[in-house]
Amino acid sequence: MTWRMETLDERFIAAARGRGVDALGQPARRLQARGGEPLRDGLRRARPGERLLLASYSPFRLIGPYREYGPVFLGAEPDLETLPSLDALLEASGGYLGDSMALRAYDAGQLMIEAAVLPRAELAACLARWTSRSDIAFAMLRYPAHGCYALRLNRDA
Repeated sequence: MTWRMETLDERFIAAARGRGVDALGQPARRLQARGGEPLRDGLRRARPGERLLLASYSPFRLIGPYREYGPVFLGAEPDLETLPSLDALLEASGGYLGDSMALRAYDAGQLMIEAAVLPRAELAACLARWTSRSDIAFAMLRYPAHGCYALRLNRDA
């Protein structure tokens, strides 16, 4: 695949863990996991009792009409587990991604140019089709029920 996964910006993680503030300068909430919360830094589901942070985050770099901030869970401490590959995420039933996901494509100016809600099993095929489109700079996976950011996929140069 020609996609490079991006979880959370390292400066955001450092601010949330170190200073306890999110991307909007608000206090990050400290929680204990019930189990199953999607950890955006580790691309896995939280285990019951694990210490978490809940914070506002934006995966967008430019100011514009699609830039938004939303809630993300991340581990209160660095995750020592190896991140799964994109292929593993797309294949794993009951894992980090849901059975269906919203997939959105954006151009270099961060305008949305295509979007779909697809079964997880169809995401790889859609991403493969998008690799031939030079107008797509990056894509995002989102959880459709809540609309929350799950993962950003940048085009490999």
